Amino acid sequence: ALSNLNLTIKSGEKVALIGHNGAGKSSFIKLISGIYEQSSGYFYCPVKAYPMLQKSCIVSDSLTGVDEAKARYLLIKNNLKDFRYFLEDIKNFSGLGDYISLPLRTYSSGMISRLIFSILTYHAHQFLALDEVIGTGDADFYKKAEKRLEKFIENTGTIIIASHSKEILKKFCVRGLVFSKGTIV
Repeated sequence: ALSNLNLTIKSGEKVALIGHNGAGKSSFIKLISGIYEQSSGYFYCPVKAYPMLQKSCIVSDSLTGVDEAKARYLLIKNNLKDFRYFLEDIKNFSGLGDYISLPLRTYSSGMISRLIFSILTYHAHQFLALDEVIGTGDADFYKKAEKRLEKFIENTGTIIIASHSKEILKKFCVRGLVFSKGTIV
């Protein structure tokens, strides 16, 4: 899926991934996030990259939204201290309300996207990789998500965004990598 990549992304950079569907943007995000492992060459990422990918972030679709939030909170914090505040924010910001107690397999793709976005943008991260997640959902959520992302970016280190939205990329990124057939052109 990817070949002959040679690049450095410096800490704190905001980088856009640009290219048509199938160009390699999502595969690149999965590689830097540790979901994929390279088959050859050298790859080094000194900090954990948190991927914000559609359904591949979900622990199990049999879990409820509450369980997913708890799993993510434990992964980041290693305890459940103050989890109730986190859950309340996720419930309110995502707009899921009481649906957060239902199994994820019953969620629409928009509901899952709102849940993932809400969970991953609650805490600041050293490195976050987004793949079109902000572009999903209704117009009201999009406006809320854009404002939250602005605040999040101020408090987060490195961010990579794959999107077909030129407006989002121009607003949040200072550099772009153009992918075509698995390489950076």
